[in-house]
Amino acid sequence: MSAKRKRPGPAADSAVTEHEKSVHEVIRSKKDMGVSQWEIKREINLAENIITKCIKSLVSKSLVKEVKSIQNRGRKHYMSAEFEPSSEITGGAWYVEGSLDTEFINVLKEQCWRKIYGVKVATLEGIADAIKRSNVCQIELTKQQVEEIVKALVLDNEVMEVKSTGTGEFASIPVGKVCYKCIGKRGYGGEPKLGALAFIPCGVCPQISRCTPDGIISPNTCAYYQKWLDL
Repeated sequence: MSAKRKRPGPAADSAVTEHEKSVHEVIRSKKDMGVSQWEIKREINLAENIITKCIKSLVSKSLVKEVKSIQNRGRKHYMSAEFEPSSEITGGAWYVEGSLDTEFINVLKEQCWRKIYGVKVATLEGIADAIKRSNVCQIELTKQQVEEIVKALVLDNEVMEVKSTGTGEFASIPVGKVCYKCIGKRGYGGEPKLGALAFIPCGVCPQISRCTPDGIISPNTCAYYQKWLDL
């Protein structure tokens, strides 16, 4: 959870009405996850038009802000001003202004593929270090984020996950260590082999490993997946 140090002061709080305080308390209680107007209405006994007015007033007083949620793109989401949205709301590094950054993802997939291809067999740590040294992105990716990119390559049938035997090409890798090898001999700059998932949004989405039917990240709430179904 990420929160700013500065919180609204007494002067700001004293300028709000009792109804606004009630609405703000609900929003603030959700911290970095935020809340929709529909969810606010479920928690407090106020008419919808009053809640709408309270939210507009709180936003105008900079006590509350509207944030974009990748889970409910068609529904406005609100958060208390002192919090920053969690990665579950924003999608993390893979999303820009609520939209999946497929160009950035594809650049990282290419860089990961090149690293694996260049050394024949690569560990996740080795791939992550190569991405860091390449300066391909302005933000520092976590090991988990790099793993999500590599998993997307596995789903695309460009890379396979194997375990080191400690011999031959695995000689420098401890026995049993999970590592990755390229499938085929695609040359640098060549077109990638298209896997079964490459034609749907899931094929480029690094969040696919966290996507479940009843989870926070779900095909039921994914605007990109629904749009693909409508094609």
